[in-house]
Amino acid sequence: MTTFQDARAFLLKHRTDYDTAVKGFRWPDPVPFNWALDWFDAELARNADSRDRPALWIVEAASGNETKLSFAELSRRSNQVANFLRGQGLKRGDHLLLLLGNVVPLWETMLAAMKLGVVVIPATTLLTADELRDRLDRGKAKAVVATQDQVAKFAGLGSDKLVRIVVGATQATDGWLPFEDAAKASDAFASDGPTKADDPMLLYFTSGTTAKPKLVRHSQRSYPVGHLSTMYWIGLQPGDVHLNISSPGWAKHAWSCFFAPWNAGATIFIANQPRFEAKGLLSIIGRCGVTTLCAPPTVWRMFIQEDLASFKVSLREVCGAGEPLNPEIIDQVKSAWGLTIRDGYGQTETTALAGNSPGQKVKVGSMGRPLPGYRVQVTDNDGHAAKEGEVTLLLGADRPAGLMQGYQGDDGRLIGTDGEIYRSGDVVFTDDEGYLTFVGRTDDVFKSSDYRISPFELESVLLEHDAVAEAAVVPSPDPIRLAVPKAYVLLVSGVERSPETALSIFKHLHTRLAPFKRIRKIELVTELPKTISGKIRRVQLRRLEHDNVRSDALRGAEFREEEFPELQKVRTSG
Repeated sequence: MTTFQDARAFLLKHRTDYDTAVKGFRWPDPVPFNWALDWFDAELARNADSRDRPALWIVEAASGNETKLSFAELSRRSNQVANFLRGQGLKRGDHLLLLLGNVVPLWETMLAAMKLGVVVIPATTLLTADELRDRLDRGKAKAVVATQDQVAKFAGLGSDKLVRIVVGATQATDGWLPFEDAAKASDAFASDGPTKADDPMLLYFTSGTTAKPKLVRHSQRSYPVGHLSTMYWIGLQPGDVHLNISSPGWAKHAWSCFFAPWNAGATIFIANQPRFEAKGLLSIIGRCGVTTLCAPPTVWRMFIQEDLASFKVSLREVCGAGEPLNPEIIDQVKSAWGLTIRDGYGQTETTALAGNSPGQKVKVGSMGRPLPGYRVQVTDNDGHAAKEGEVTLLLGADRPAGLMQGYQGDDGRLIGTDGEIYRSGDVVFTDDEGYLTFVGRTDDVFKSSDYRISPFELESVLLEHDAVAEAAVVPSPDPIRLAVPKAYVLLVSGVERSPETALSIFKHLHTRLAPFKRIRKIELVTELPKTISGKIRRVQLRRLEHDNVRSDALRGAEFREEEFPELQKVRTSG
């Protein structure tokens, strides 16, 4: 039988031997296993080589304050939180909405929930009240853990039975219990029974092409065990100090700010900045001895604007994820630090399934080769093998441990992974050596600053404005964010294509959308391209934006949000 410990040790041993790792790796058998109890507590927190090593290291850039917690300390503190949550009536199978930034209680609560068997719904603190209502309702949350700055959003949301816990309060207020009361609970935790491999553990809301985000459900096996592949791609080793730049609430945060580093026995390093500032972060990376770094393209583009060679760093591995990096960035980093940025690829629905792993040839623009444990096929629309086609995963006996259980419907039933293959929706080109290069989505979802954006969702909000008849949202190239959401808008009869109209639409969007989703450009047009069946051809508008063709007949009057100082009054961030 292959255990978690066996599989981990095999990948660490063959960290730079891709062929051996792919050929010999076997996922651990799907036996009862609670990663928080059976790995974090029993191995990392009790082993003499790791128990006193920092598990979590948080640096506050503004104040210079630092917090370090060892594996043993986090084990005890998460036991207290688990007992505290149990005292509020939470039990195996209940759902908890987690609405925290990069603060210690986030990691304590995640570990505690896993020990209890409570299903966590991670959420970004950028969500609006309406978006939170959707997560509470469709996520069927029984409890919420949030910081004080989020409390006001919950006025009128959720039932009276919702357990509300606030981080940073000194006493109970307006039905919110202080998270700090967990420190009074016992630090000895006893499980109520074995944890099955297919017990649910995480529910992620992710943008799609429908009006509402999908609910991606992961099990007690799929993310904890599945992220062995992510550990391998990043090249993590015991004792590393790992920085991943990602916001809580998104899957990449769980990938590289939780499971992958602790699978390796590495320190999770966090640098909290009031506002991202590349020079300051580079100084912290050097001063604190960060050894492995993963960042989205937006951050790498900001890094190379600084004199990288002047920053003395201890980095061994550097990675990028989200979109392919251009050669200029890779070349500048290699020239300054002697390190090659290695791209990787995966989804909220999976762990890292392809990547340029340590010690292997890196092809610029490629997201690498399938990682150990993932059987990837590139298929055309008919399901046949192709040089360019959709990334598909083989299921059945080849099903990877890191694949989600499925998309959870409103009735609780799962769909999406019950056939012979899983279709990712991502189109790639594969070369003769098996390297994959990203081409695009089979649908219209795109990324902006590493956030996935659903055109349909934004268009639905646009159509709520009285002046908007039809709308199409596409990515517009941006030197920092890679792309920003832009709306082509057809107005109702009688409404002028004027700055006043554009401003009114922008104000409407600012009150309805979280900052990362906001439309940054609006083009008021007289027609939208459509198929013979009447569907809007976003692909044609995407090409207009990509090629920056201003002479096309479809063009109209373009307005950018930065042109309107009035928007500063309704802008909260971003």
